[in-house]
Order: sequence, then structure tokens, then C-alpha cells
Amino acid sequence: MAAIISEEGCVGCGACVGACPVESISMNGDKAVVDEATCIDCGACVDECPTQAISM
Repeated sequence: MAAIISEEGCVGCGACVGACPVESISMNGDKAVVDEATCIDCGACVDECPTQAISM
């Protein structure tokens, strides 16, 4: 299952974008979004999110 980013919790800092080893996370305006087709479920983004807006 791909990472899930809470729209309410995401502050648009981009920390998760840089943490993703397969570049599955990008910014859409001021929110991060996950490409479910390429996410490898590694959880690297979860640890990097300062607002704990990402879950697996």
C-alpha cells in the first residue's frame, strides 16, 4: 500500500519529496502527493515529515 498524505496535515514543506528514494512524491501546488504506481512502501517519507501527515 502506498504512502498516504493527509491534506489537512501537509504544510507543503517538501521534506518528503527529497526523502523519497524513487521520486514518487511531488508537489501539487502547496501540497505533497504520492504516485501510488511507483511508491515502494519504504516509509522514508514518514520519518521525514515534520507534521506527521504521512502514514503507511
